[in-house]
Amino acid sequence: MNHSELRQRFNPDGSLLRRQQIRMLDILLEVDKICKKHHIQYWLSSGTLIGAMRHNGFIPWDDDLDIEMMRSDYLRLMKVLPTELPEWLALQNNETDPNYFYFYAKVRDKCSKMLEQNGYDRLWKEHGIYIDIFPMEQHPIWMQKLAEKTVGHMYKVWRTSTDDQKAIKKVRRIFNINNRIIFPCLRTLLHLTSYILHLKVITSGMGIPFHNPRYAEEIFPLTTHVFEDHQLPVPHNTDAHLRHIFGDYMQLPDLDKLTPHVGKLEFFD
Repeated sequence: MNHSELRQRFNPDGSLLRRQQIRMLDILLEVDKICKKHHIQYWLSSGTLIGAMRHNGFIPWDDDLDIEMMRSDYLRLMKVLPTELPEWLALQNNETDPNYFYFYAKVRDKCSKMLEQNGYDRLWKEHGIYIDIFPMEQHPIWMQKLAEKTVGHMYKVWRTSTDDQKAIKKVRRIFNINNRIIFPCLRTLLHLTSYILHLKVITSGMGIPFHNPRYAEEIFPLTTHVFEDHQLPVPHNTDAHLRHIFGDYMQLPDLDKLTPHVGKLEFFD
């Protein structure tokens, strides 16, 4: 099935999914502008990066958009976004939304509302269409897996709760212990031993439940690639980068077994 046929099947112009994709692109372009202004490096990642390389835009059925950046850049971006985002956008992280418990951020549209299939967003402040911004860190895979285990209980508590108010208090307590004590201790340990470890692996920031390894020599220096008629940042050896994570990323999945992230979506404008 060629790209035109895939577009016609999954996201033809004017469809709800295509409208969502265009809104996510609009959000990304605003973030891109701010990143360029402050010399913050980021790159398209995961399915968004596959879409860029395989379709020169969104994977036709994709309903999310992901970017990554090193944690030092991420921390800088979190400081400037609240004052530099346009009025129609909101930054969502643990500082701007008291019930948000992910260790990565979202930039959300205020002119839409969407509910995700997993239900994790049910008490969050913001519910608009979003893009995900993932901080990346240079640390061993074993340390990332250890950090995953310390937060895994949060997701179980939230997923199985019958009392949301009690559950969110417990989730917030676990989040704070990790964010204020466990993760800083792990980073200090890493800093003290980095001269021995000779780290080359980059993986998701602590607390993010993904540990596929990336490699600095495949990512930097960044280059650009076409994504929905815009030149946007990608790893300079994107093919090797994607094959390390996904294998044969050019092969289409079973189109009859796709799982959407979004459960319900409506636009206000």
